[in-house]
Amino acid sequence: MTSFIDILKKSFLENGQMADLSIPNIMMSLISAFLCSMVIYYIYRKFYRGIVYSSSFNILLVLVSVVTSFIVMTISSNILLSLGMVGALSIVRFRTAVKDPLDVGFLFFSIAVGITSGAGLYIMSFIATLFISLIYILLVQVKTFTKVFLLIVKFENSTNEDVQKILKPLKASLKNKTSIKETTELTLELRLKGDNTAFMTQLTALEGVKSAVLVEYTGDFGE
Repeated sequence: MTSFIDILKKSFLENGQMADLSIPNIMMSLISAFLCSMVIYYIYRKFYRGIVYSSSFNILLVLVSVVTSFIVMTISSNILLSLGMVGALSIVRFRTAVKDPLDVGFLFFSIAVGITSGAGLYIMSFIATLFISLIYILLVQVKTFTKVFLLIVKFENSTNEDVQKILKPLKASLKNKTSIKETTELTLELRLKGDNTAFMTQLTALEGVKSAVLVEYTGDFGE
């Protein structure tokens, strides 16, 4: 009586040989992964809204797509190699910290492109790449319509009433207040549409205001 283990061994022996992957199919998968990843490369560079743009990470997105593509081709062509590949990849540890959650999303985006291209789903890869890119561009444009800023104002206590008159129409949210002797420093969160920063001129024109700094806030400070 043939056991399940015998059937599994027989399947490995019969199907364990490397399948013939034609050069046109290999090139199509790699080219598909490369072209789609170049779309991701352009979208990431053009619409990046973080603190510091990393060209190295953007290049990594392209490499991840192409590498994932030929890994998938290897796995799909041979059962034994697929088991060995899974075992090899399971010991890999990535220790680089990814501060921006969007970077993780782009990394998964590149991996998905490599998987679909390596599996020979070229049309799906192109359509999904364009569709996801359009969604990202749309969301970024909506986000940039209203920007979040941190306003840091340092002034003498005698000027407090005048400062508050200027800040009140802005509907700012107080984040931090520091008082040292006769000086007060306020950190406020503002949501502004466009580049309406005329209030900065009013603040700096006040006699008791020592400094006023406006910084666009993306949620990455202090990391």
